[in-house]
Amino acid sequence: MTNTIRRAFAALLTLTCLGALTAQAATGVQGPVPPAFQNRMMVGLFEEAGQNWMRDSDVPWDARYRYFTKGWSDNWGYGARDGSWAASFFTETKAQGFVPVVTYYQLFAEPGGGEGESLAKLKNASTMRSYFEDVKLLLQRAKTFGSPVILHVEPDAVGLLQFQTASNPNAYAAIAASGMPELAGLPNTVAGWSLAFLQLRKAVGANNVVLGLHISAWASGKDIAFNSLTDPLQPEVDKVVNFLKPLGLGTNVTGATYDVIVGDPLDRDADFYRLTQGADHTWDMSDSAPLTSRSYNRYAEWLRLWNQTSGKRWVLWQIPLGNSNHLNINNGGGARQGYKDNRTEYFFGASGDAHRRKFANAGVVALMFGAGAGGQSSYQNDQAADGQPYLKRRAGVFLNAGGLLLPAAGTTLPPPGGGGSTDGGTVDAGTPPVDGGTRPDGGTDGGVDGGTRPDAGTDAGTGSSDAGTPGDTSKYGFESSAQGWTAGGAALSSVSTTTSKAYAGTRSLAVPFNGTAGKGTVAVANAAVPSGKTVTFRFWLPTGSKITGVQPYTLEGASANWRWTGNWIAVSSLKAGAWNNITVKLPSGSTTPLYQLGVEFQTTGTWKGTAYLDAVIW
Repeated sequence: MTNTIRRAFAALLTLTCLGALTAQAATGVQGPVPPAFQNRMMVGLFEEAGQNWMRDSDVPWDARYRYFTKGWSDNWGYGARDGSWAASFFTETKAQGFVPVVTYYQLFAEPGGGEGESLAKLKNASTMRSYFEDVKLLLQRAKTFGSPVILHVEPDAVGLLQFQTASNPNAYAAIAASGMPELAGLPNTVAGWSLAFLQLRKAVGANNVVLGLHISAWASGKDIAFNSLTDPLQPEVDKVVNFLKPLGLGTNVTGATYDVIVGDPLDRDADFYRLTQGADHTWDMSDSAPLTSRSYNRYAEWLRLWNQTSGKRWVLWQIPLGNSNHLNINNGGGARQGYKDNRTEYFFGASGDAHRRKFANAGVVALMFGAGAGGQSSYQNDQAADGQPYLKRRAGVFLNAGGLLLPAAGTTLPPPGGGGSTDGGTVDAGTPPVDGGTRPDGGTDGGVDGGTRPDAGTDAGTGSSDAGTPGDTSKYGFESSAQGWTAGGAALSSVSTTTSKAYAGTRSLAVPFNGTAGKGTVAVANAAVPSGKTVTFRFWLPTGSKITGVQPYTLEGASANWRWTGNWIAVSSLKAGAWNNITVKLPSGSTTPLYQLGVEFQTTGTWKGTAYLDAVIW
């Protein structure tokens, strides 16, 4: 490439990246900052109730978040159904100096299946009555608490509902039909389900609660952050905004709208995906990266367009904690254990002040860091190359210096040195670049942070044999039913038993792919697999599919610290149009029954088709 062409190409890239900044400067960030954020960029962490690492860190963190899964209302069976567990979390968090943040994650664990059955659950009046009675109880406890509470509503739920309704917010849901008096004036639609959170807040009088609506980056049908990199962003934003306006993003019968929108940049450390699935989830940190690249620039522009289109500010949640000094092994609690990522380095590394300002100008008001699963990197042992805890040290400098004042509506922050930040830029020496790393340890871990609760999206599942024929000795043969197996993730629709294919007997489990690129899982709860056993699945790989990898896995429960074991298999090693044996071996001393047994799939492209599972044995 000649120097002239190089210079022209560089200029084109610069114009591509700066064009968005010019438009942003002309209009400024949109929407008010809710008072709970005190007009400063909030920095928070996941921490389990009863823990005190944040309190003892000598860092003035702003917020502390925790999942509220089904069962929280009676302390998962260990107390009265009075919401006192939530009240305790609120008061404990405030006493330690933080704003409590509730990630409300209950819908997928309601009776009737997992994520793939979300719409079906909304249609069940008794399920909705019980579900919203719990929401009301939470809001009552928050009102009594009196201080600010941020309520993050059901991660990924509205994205899944957009898929399951074919983007129809008027699809039926039993909201007024639930019989709750407070919801009598709401429509019996999917939009009504989302509006019920606004209506219950009003009915209870919990004006101290900030409501956040979760926005999934794949909800338009294109994963704009990792896969669909050349697609223009505004049309994808518009598809989701138009679906969500009747759900409380726009004017509605409750007289209120959601206060903020919430996004998750990634649910695992980037190198976890690279090493276990061969997927590139690392974002380019360069400030000159084009908007058509897998980069922070592209993600920031998507956030900015959302802010401009919706008028809402952003909370970024469950941001991975890996840095480039991690060992690329599952995190059992030792120094530097966990997987590499660059998201903490982007926001708190050498250019952290500029990057925080860029994202504040895109509408971001909070950065919430936490692991999305056991075995990922944690703030408790994330030592950098200098031997110091990475996030604690660098975020501590930023927060102790006063943090970053947020831009008012219609304005933007100037570049570093131009005002707004009192931390001097929080510049550090950085850490070494990401290397090839080491191979993971086979998928077992100790899950050091107590992390998150899994999605509890599968039903009871018996683990018993369903052979149907004398020659089939399978533990799961799917001869009369799906045996409690359910689908989750954007790529899959609901599973069912079918006669289309069979490895043994006359039936198998049909796993339909709906045309959305990304990840999906099929799983069952409480499989009684003995310790150390190898589980074998028979998997039919359809010809011409866009499946790139499959991963049989097991997830143990709390007594094993949510230990996850997986065996990633590239599709290139399997035979299409045929049955393949795929296996996962449980570690010695594994617990039984398993919390979850399943298979994870990764797809690319817009392929629609069906794979099959059968004859699961151990």
